[in-house]
Amino acid sequence: VKNAVIASYAKSRMPFVRPVDDVKLADKYVKAMNVITPSVDQKVMFLSGGNQQKVVLAKWFATVGDIFIFDEPTRGIDVGAKEEIYKIMTGLLKEGKCIIMISSDMPELIAMSDRIMVMRDGEMVAEVNRKEEICEENILNYSIGGGV
Repeated sequence: VKNAVIASYAKSRMPFVRPVDDVKLADKYVKAMNVITPSVDQKVMFLSGGNQQKVVLAKWFATVGDIFIFDEPTRGIDVGAKEEIYKIMTGLLKEGKCIIMISSDMPELIAMSDRIMVMRDGEMVAEVNRKEEICEENILNYSIGGGV
């Protein structure tokens, strides 16, 4: 798990790595993201799918970015882990961060988005926002070429 902090090295001005700092940062993210693991030395491959996903997110949060791209962030994880991922995403938005979410889960898109860009054949064909009703019917109509 502690290797998840490697992405933070890019922002470091130090020419060397301090393992004690890695452990502290990994421990911080394990607690903040509620990762269930016996230790920060645990190999990620032995964690549950939801905890693996949280470790991946923690890796990128350590880079202190302002824009995050979530590609199928909850695919293959249990309902409890999904709720935790949604809370993390909501927290990022409250901090003023930008999230671009790519998802094939229509209810997830509708619940988590204030604007949806609909693509067909590799091109953007529509933008649906809260002013227009974000609903499955509108999104599907745009995606198959029918319009609203």
